[in-house]
Amino acid sequence: MENVTPPGTPAKARARRSRHPAPAAPLPPRRISKKVRAAIDALVNGDCKSIREAAEKVGFVRESLSRALNKPHVAEHLRQKVVRHLAIAAARAGSTKVELLDSANEMVRDRASTFVLGLADIQPATNPSVNINVGVRAGFVIDLRDDPSDTMRIVSSTAAPPAVAPDQDDQDDQD
Repeated sequence: MENVTPPGTPAKARARRSRHPAPAAPLPPRRISKKVRAAIDALVNGDCKSIREAAEKVGFVRESLSRALNKPHVAEHLRQKVVRHLAIAAARAGSTKVELLDSANEMVRDRASTFVLGLADIQPATNPSVNINVGVRAGFVIDLRDDPSDTMRIVSSTAAPPAVAPDQDDQDDQD
C-alpha cells in the first residue's frame, strides 16, 4: 500500500509523514590552533602553573586562552591530555611504592606495604561491621498481636519527670 497524503495537507505535516529520521552523522572534529595546543601542553606538563603564564609563553592574551579553554572541544582535548599524563604518572607512582617497601624507615615500609596490600584488596576493616542507631525513635508503632485482650502500654520519652515537693528537696540539701 502506498503512502498517499491528501491534497489539502500542509507541507510540514506532509514532510513529517513521509520523512524517516536520518541517522545522526558524527560531526567532524573541531580545529584547535597550534598555540592553544602548546598552551595546553605547557599546563599539563607543569611548565606553566597558571593560564596567564601559559598564554604569555605561547604569545596569547590571557582572556583569549581562557575563552578558548571554555569551548567544549578544547576542554575535552585538555581532559584527554590530563588523563594520559596521569596514566603515565600512575605507573611511576606504583614503581615508587614498590621501592619504598625496601626503605630503611619502618614507618615508610609499613605505609607502603599497607597501600600495596590495599590495592590487592587485602586490608583490615576500617569501619565497624554493625551500625547501631541508639537514639532513633519510631514514628509509628503497629500492633500485630493476635490477642486483642492484651493491653498495650504506651511509654513516652517526652513525658515530664514527676515533680518533687519543694520542702522535700530543701530537706535533702540540709542533710
